[in-house]
Amino acid sequence: MGLHRESNSSNLESGYASGSSSAGTLPSIILTKEHLKFLNTTLNALTPLEILRWAKLTFPNLYQTTAFGISGLVTLDMLSKLQSESPSSPSIDAIFLDTLYHFSETLSLVEKTKARYPNVNLHVYKPEGVSTTAEFEARHGKELWKTNADLYDWVAKVEPAQRAYSDLSVAAVLTGRRRSQGSKRESLDIIEIDEAGLIKINPLATWSFQQVQEYIRENDVPYNELLDRGYKSVGDWHSTEPVAEGEDERAGRWKGSTKTECGIHNKRSRYAQFLWEMEQKAQREELKAKLEEVEKREEKVEEITATV
Repeated sequence: MGLHRESNSSNLESGYASGSSSAGTLPSIILTKEHLKFLNTTLNALTPLEILRWAKLTFPNLYQTTAFGISGLVTLDMLSKLQSESPSSPSIDAIFLDTLYHFSETLSLVEKTKARYPNVNLHVYKPEGVSTTAEFEARHGKELWKTNADLYDWVAKVEPAQRAYSDLSVAAVLTGRRRSQGSKRESLDIIEIDEAGLIKINPLATWSFQQVQEYIRENDVPYNELLDRGYKSVGDWHSTEPVAEGEDERAGRWKGSTKTECGIHNKRSRYAQFLWEMEQKAQREELKAKLEEVEKREEKVEEITATV
């Protein structure tokens, strides 16, 4: 996996246009609701490899987003095999969001994966303006995920993802989400369209955790050693715990809270509202500071007047 630089789309009345519609050299992909329903019904009967082969042929500017979880590693391995079958075909690059709070085991896995799959390019994106945890905390404070979870999601995950989609002119992304992971993913479609028109393809949606594990073993795919310690879904170290027997795969993520997604799979409108509220708060605080300054000046004038 070659390490590249660290590094949207519109709804149409007749359907959905992919992000590539803004790129003059690429054809736009338009999916009507009826077509999307037909594709999901059809793709539901295909294997993940067949879905990936179809996606490669169908979507220009297709990327894989991955945090190097077990499903994403299966997808990466399958894509590598497809690329070996037809080396002259366009490759599917991968996007990794380095929040600066990943487990050391995850970062070690990234290096192992790069060595194992040299025919896949990896684009790494970090929170804007910082490159280390110390820099992040100097700018945003310590334990931001505790003091302001939405702001943490925005600066560590959502903004870097949107920056990646913009920089790379991403039209469609492959994700590692599966229905068997539980929570809100139980009704997951193979293909989804988000509010900005980004096409999301979930090739392993129909697979169970056991099927993913079997593929990993049979194909000798590198995986996160935390999985052998009871972690079925691995995210940031501060919000990930081992999963108990009988719990959903993602039960160890944000344990004890109602949170189920990291941010990049939440609705974009949620973060538009959040940013608007943050801006309003900043404006109120600025106005308050100005009023306090005026009051101090008035008090000083009164003191001077009283002594004259």
